[in-house]
Amino acid sequence: MTSQTTVEKTPQDASPAPVKGLRGHPWLTLISVAIGVMMVALDGTIVAIANPAIQKDLGASLADVQWITNGYMLALAVSLITAGKLGDRFGHRQTFLIGVVGFAAASGAIGLSNSAALVIAFRVLQGLFGALLMPAALGLLRATFPAEKLNMAIGIWGMVIGASTAGGPILGGVLVEHVSWQSVFFINVPVGVLALVLGLVILRDHRAENAPKSFDVLGIVLLSAAMFCMIWALIKGSEYGWGSGRTLGFIAAAVLSFVLFALWETKVREPLIPLGLFRSVPLSAGTVLMILMAFAFMGGLFFVTFYLQNVHGMSAVDSGLHLLPLTGMMIVASPVAGALITKLGPRVPLVGGMVCTAVAMFGMSQLTVGTGTVTMSVWFGLLGLGLAPVMVGATEVIVGNAPLELSGVAGGLQQAGMQVGGSLGTAVLGAVMASRVSAELPDNWADAKLPPLTAEQSSAASKVVEVGIAPVQPGTPPQVAGRIAGVAHDTFVSGMSTAFMVAGIVAVLAALVAMLTKRGENAGAGAGAGHI
Repeated sequence: MTSQTTVEKTPQDASPAPVKGLRGHPWLTLISVAIGVMMVALDGTIVAIANPAIQKDLGASLADVQWITNGYMLALAVSLITAGKLGDRFGHRQTFLIGVVGFAAASGAIGLSNSAALVIAFRVLQGLFGALLMPAALGLLRATFPAEKLNMAIGIWGMVIGASTAGGPILGGVLVEHVSWQSVFFINVPVGVLALVLGLVILRDHRAENAPKSFDVLGIVLLSAAMFCMIWALIKGSEYGWGSGRTLGFIAAAVLSFVLFALWETKVREPLIPLGLFRSVPLSAGTVLMILMAFAFMGGLFFVTFYLQNVHGMSAVDSGLHLLPLTGMMIVASPVAGALITKLGPRVPLVGGMVCTAVAMFGMSQLTVGTGTVTMSVWFGLLGLGLAPVMVGATEVIVGNAPLELSGVAGGLQQAGMQVGGSLGTAVLGAVMASRVSAELPDNWADAKLPPLTAEQSSAASKVVEVGIAPVQPGTPPQVAGRIAGVAHDTFVSGMSTAFMVAGIVAVLAALVAMLTKRGENAGAGAGAGHI
């Protein structure tokens, strides 16, 4: 790969020479990086629709299914900022291409796996390689496009992420029903090959003159430890007990690691995250906004697939089609949101988007076992309408408010916010669901006049009800099986409603945070004002 790399030192105010040929052409660069980024964004949601099939085929528990999602998100979240620093140091082209190759290879390995443990392990590798290419893509765009075209490029980049994120459930449904759950991962292999070929031919490396020259190893260790302990406490809290010594110990370790990380960053010569970045209120607000938005969206979507498939009895394709109002609205609304953000600035579209998201979440909290397609479609469509401007606009807010030499770190920060939020949302809302089911199932079971359960049987029943499955044993009379199914589905929907109420409250907080955002002050500090 290195033999074809053309390195350009890019000063803050430089204007690029007119581009001749394929290498370094801005719009071809956008297409090239968009294909690679599409794989990573798609895998954030495409697996959600395959989770029930993976669970059934591999005999996975709810915790296993959560870790298939959370392992990927956590690996991304922990390593994105470090990966951004690697790009700033060694060049974004190199890190992008390595990320593409590793991501495609890990995807192929997942498709060949025959246990939940292997799937989780390779999902973690997927996340690590995905972390290399995500901030590198933004760094390449920032350095390639002139100022007057950069916002448009970032808008299209955000639209690709939004469309890929939203299109995951539909594509996943088609692949799971007509091929296999393994095909959800195998599809990344040819896409990765295409991204690699285009990258080798088109991408040109750019590095800022004052790019970092060293690595903050201790900062990487402290931040990684803090993130891991925080997510682990949230995932295992319901199992350990929220007041247990183990849960509180992991939370304390996370807090201590974050504090030590912040203190260390003020002392090291070239910190992993220069804390001065957060003096920019819009950049800080944009990062928090990404976390809160992803918390509500990814956490909620995790349960919607189980609701459609296990409660309503839909096939994978049918559940994907029922989510079409969400995906379709995001795809349609993203370019409109981009135009509004260019004209009005990001604040009004971002606030409006999160208000719509909050209303949609509160509406979805009213779903019942018998809710029809029309009602579901209204709330799903409103959710897509609300998410579109956030997917498009938050990128500009974060990256545009960072200096060019930290474009990789800023890109990593933006994506880390989304992945941390998604992981937190899945973990916290999963804990809310587990707590609600454990509290309600025994009483609902007794009210239905069903045979009493032992403590061990009740615990086992709760585990399957948490994903909307009725704990019906073979040989159970049909009439009794029907009552068990009714209790299981009603209890699951009650837990899901509580989870959506929490997601709605988080979306309201995100709308308030969005009021602090504004257009990036440094958006024009990349390629300058050259002619394309």
